[in-house]
Amino acid sequence: MFLRVSTMNFSRILLLNALGVLLITSWWVPYFTFWSTLDDAVFWWFNQTIGDDHLRWTEILAALNSRRYDIFTILCMLGIMGWASYRDRQGGWRRWFGIGVTMLITAGLISEMVRHVITYGHPSPTVTFDEVNLTSSFVEFVTKDQAGNSFPGDHGIMSMIFAGFMLTFGDRLTRLASIALTLLAIVPRIMVGAHWLSDVLVGSLSICLLLLPWVLCTPLASRMSASVTAGLKRLESSLPLNKSNRS
Repeated sequence: MFLRVSTMNFSRILLLNALGVLLITSWWVPYFTFWSTLDDAVFWWFNQTIGDDHLRWTEILAALNSRRYDIFTILCMLGIMGWASYRDRQGGWRRWFGIGVTMLITAGLISEMVRHVITYGHPSPTVTFDEVNLTSSFVEFVTKDQAGNSFPGDHGIMSMIFAGFMLTFGDRLTRLASIALTLLAIVPRIMVGAHWLSDVLVGSLSICLLLLPWVLCTPLASRMSASVTAGLKRLESSLPLNKSNRS
């Protein structure tokens, strides 16, 4: 969606920003019940599949919302970036190290901005409704199935930032892999009711559509990652081992 650019692409920035504003507006407009109706329908459709009658499925959902799965997702992100660096015949791992550092800085800044700027919040559907099926009631390990404030989806924001960078700097295969992993990271939270669908499709996506283009559709990300890569090369050249090899 973003694609690498060497100059500022105002038309793409404005288009993506407009989509973000449209999403927020469609959710915020009074008496427009599309998102609330869809939220309820999606939650109850999945919630009825949780319980003793579908115990194996319930255990799978619980596992997909555990801390171990979060760690697995992060390792998969690192794996995709490693795969991208292997397929990158020009820049290699040094270039992707710079991209990774730039992505972490971007994610940290956006996270802080969201935390301080967005004051609205609401509880997850499993907290909002009574008599719901909680995956944590059917398993003996710790799993996430509710949140006091589920808006916007934090998993969604971080996963979409990763996907945005891969769409910008990766090739076709790694782009597809990043999109698939993003879905695998986000969807389980919705399925167990830890997030409303709109927490992700409105909250997370609109934030990324409003902020990420100013990083990825401008030379900013490319220049930042190139600077990190250049600094890494200078550091390598200053190491005693490299000096002895040159002599």
